[in-house]
Amino acid sequence: MARIKILENNIRHYAWGSLTAIPELLDISFSSDRPCAELWMGAHPNAPSRVTHEGRTVSLDQYIVRNAEHLLGKTVAGKFNNSLPFLFKVLAAAEPLSIQAHPDKAQAREGFDRENRAGIPLDAPNRNYKDSHHKPECICAMTPFTALCGFRDIPDIIHNLSTVLPGHRQNVLSDLHRKSDSVGLKAFFHQLLVMDSDAAGDVTARAVDEAGKRAENDFMCRWIVRLNQFYPGDIMALAPAFLNLVELSPQQALFLPAGVLHAYLEGVGVELMASSDNVLRGGLTPKHVDVDELMRVLDFSPLTLQLLSPEFGEGCEGVFDTSAEEFVLSVVRVMPGTTCIPGQQGRVAILLCVEGQAILTDEDTEETTELTRGVSVIIPASVTHYTLSGDAKIFKASVPC
Repeated sequence: MARIKILENNIRHYAWGSLTAIPELLDISFSSDRPCAELWMGAHPNAPSRVTHEGRTVSLDQYIVRNAEHLLGKTVAGKFNNSLPFLFKVLAAAEPLSIQAHPDKAQAREGFDRENRAGIPLDAPNRNYKDSHHKPECICAMTPFTALCGFRDIPDIIHNLSTVLPGHRQNVLSDLHRKSDSVGLKAFFHQLLVMDSDAAGDVTARAVDEAGKRAENDFMCRWIVRLNQFYPGDIMALAPAFLNLVELSPQQALFLPAGVLHAYLEGVGVELMASSDNVLRGGLTPKHVDVDELMRVLDFSPLTLQLLSPEFGEGCEGVFDTSAEEFVLSVVRVMPGTTCIPGQQGRVAILLCVEGQAILTDEDTEETTELTRGVSVIIPASVTHYTLSGDAKIFKASVPC
């Protein structure tokens, strides 16, 4: 029985997704009316991957339940209650995602229990908490990737909004002028969220008009105009003025802890997160927005962006340094004529080949698996010695313990 399993994964179809990026990665045909937004690799119950075991196709979550110590290892199985602690994705954004944030552990547990007690169905559109887990995440660009991430410094916010807002509409900045700290920032953002639709539409229209005059030479103004094109009149089109606007180059990454307001705007990347589906939205979406709950989970400290690059030692694997306890994201470069021995052997891992071709060898059993573009596998913790050979680029999700 092969210990290393090829994964059959689910594609999630959301309106903001790309028609071509994920189908091209998987070498499958695509439908012109079904955007492919995310490819899920993992055991999340909403869309678990599948594996072949003893001649049968079984979902990965069920397979893990029956083989927890073999798959996860004793330490991980005990720490994470016999479940895979991460969810690995390919994310392909042709249009902006909603502005959103994720709760921390305590907030997720409390919110999930509260909504359960209230009898809100898990699939209800007004449900905020789909599970009791937090959702730190790391996004690594595969193509140039544009994102909004965390509040800017308050002097920058005042300068940016003063640039695009006419003078008589700068009363939206009054909270920041009075108190240039996280308290003032919280009051400013709450004012935007609860502004009546007529006033919000007027502020947005005037700001977009002014931004349009500067868009040719100003990245921030260009995105204000674009966001308004996708969501006309939504005051969160102004978000590039108060959130950090960043363009990642391929193989650069961002780590997003709990409470950081963010939105992915455009591009293709691999995303690794704790295995949760909890999202609190703030705008740029037709979906449910719960202002009070979002305000409860947000961190209103200005965020200094730290772009991550893989840190290579002497081997073939470069690791992205994050503080997550559920996952480690790395990139493995398999070079012709050499044998690649990835780190963290003996820990559960998912590998996704995104370029080239490689042979994955379980050195204990001498079984081999061919990895080509779009192929992903799960390597159980019981596999303590595996190697890669060929010419390929592979993203790897594993656990730090």
